[in-house]
Amino acid sequence: MIKGSQLRDAFISGANSISNCRQQVDALNVFPVPDGDTGTNMSMTINAAKRELETLKEDPTVEQVSKKAASALLRGARGNSGVILSLLFRGFSKGLEGKEEADAKDIAHALSLGVSAAYKAVMKPTEGTILTVARLASEHAQQVAQQEEVTEVMMWKEILSAAEDALAQTPEMLPVLKKAGVVDAGGQGFVEIWKGMLSVIENEQIIPSEEEAQAAPKEKKAHGVAAEFNEEDIHFCYCTEFIINKEHPDADPLSLRAYLESIGDCVVVVDDEEIIKCHVHTNEPGNAIQAALKLGYLTNMKIDNMKEQHGDNNKLVDLEAEGQPAFPYKAVDPDKEYGFVAIAAGEGVKQLFVDLGVDNVVSGGQTMNPSTDDILSAIHATAAKRVFVLPNNKNIIMAAEQAANLADRKVDVLQTRTIPQGLSAMLAFDPEADRKQNVTNMVQAYERVGTGSVTFAARDSDYEGHKIKKGELLALENGKMSFVDTDLKKTVVKLTHNLTKKSPNKDASFVTLIYGEDVAEDQAEEIREAVAERLGDSAEVVLIAGKQPVYYFIISVE
Repeated sequence: MIKGSQLRDAFISGANSISNCRQQVDALNVFPVPDGDTGTNMSMTINAAKRELETLKEDPTVEQVSKKAASALLRGARGNSGVILSLLFRGFSKGLEGKEEADAKDIAHALSLGVSAAYKAVMKPTEGTILTVARLASEHAQQVAQQEEVTEVMMWKEILSAAEDALAQTPEMLPVLKKAGVVDAGGQGFVEIWKGMLSVIENEQIIPSEEEAQAAPKEKKAHGVAAEFNEEDIHFCYCTEFIINKEHPDADPLSLRAYLESIGDCVVVVDDEEIIKCHVHTNEPGNAIQAALKLGYLTNMKIDNMKEQHGDNNKLVDLEAEGQPAFPYKAVDPDKEYGFVAIAAGEGVKQLFVDLGVDNVVSGGQTMNPSTDDILSAIHATAAKRVFVLPNNKNIIMAAEQAANLADRKVDVLQTRTIPQGLSAMLAFDPEADRKQNVTNMVQAYERVGTGSVTFAARDSDYEGHKIKKGELLALENGKMSFVDTDLKKTVVKLTHNLTKKSPNKDASFVTLIYGEDVAEDQAEEIREAVAERLGDSAEVVLIAGKQPVYYFIISVE
């Protein structure tokens, strides 16, 4: 039988395993654009669970371990691969409910529930990915579970073996993998995690973390642009946060919420099966903690003096650098119908969203996908009855949707995949219209906009018929590879011209060129003039300093 302490150590070992080889998993990415790579996202996601599990008391049950891991994975999920991983283990935890220990059949059943949860969350599952690897491993586990006298070690080995076999077949399912001569990165990450977990199940040995031994790079926290804080509005001085780890399943968060509301404001109490996440602004932080201790033991405690924090309006960046929240919690304002959260990178791009009415901008994008909890914090810092979230990147949409499910207010996640789509959605918003009409208008607006982007190849690649050398310029049309070049001006002119030809409004196109942090202003102006000359009177061309990383230019055509 697998004990709770074994499962806890297995999760920690699995986290170390993927962390140790995350760069090798990242290298399996066949798309040459620099991005928030799969290995890194999966590693950061499961390490969120590792940090929580390391605080777990001795002799836990498998139910307690799996629930704590699932909750931390969900909140720490980054990128699509991280969200899928969190869903696999969230379903896995459902299969271990009510159990102190787990046998081989329990593990097979739990994995099947995890696979089911992951498939349900993906609108159009693609075979040849982590989903396939997990599904085929689960199906094999179900067959093995029918045999007599199957041990837990045998079951874990069989699942790993089936996952490795499925992984080897992924190039046959996805032609792009076969052409590149690699297996699926997400599937490889799943195998590495399961391999690390087996080390504990079979040998009682936690795979050591090479990153910890070699001073791993510090995890990047999500920074943001938020509304200004007026010190005169501070009636309760101490921002107090903590997580209650329930000692009794019937612990009542409602009575605690009522007490916290009697001694402060901006109260949030989120009950999540194993834990209760609490936040309050109060002048009595000690009393708040004493009340919480009646429900369980506390972790992640933090008390900040808000008057000291916000005495200097320019101190937000310093606070973020110290790892403190960029987004202080705000209760819903009954007079504020709508609010907005956007994800973006680059000071100029962020300012565009703020100017258009976005309340909070989470720093993130192609190379650093924010976690579910990062986005959730921004939602909870938006004091509106309904919050619209603009992910502006296809690899952030799933994390945004998970954040919406955890929020204490109504949330709509718009499926914006690019910065221009997010900007177009904001321009289409009408504060006088109702929610349904606004969603319709915003979706129609962002679906009409064409997006171009110019970046560099992060690696040598043979992708979609293009022979690409590291460092060459990549021109993307609506996220798909268009052509490769070495001259920035020629690339931007050609790409913009291609987009205007495909625009439904060819005679009156409006073109916005957003240049990045690695492009000088005079060079950007020269390129704007070349684009305007190429397009003639058919389009108005506007130049904006976005200061975004990774992309030399982001191009919007409407």
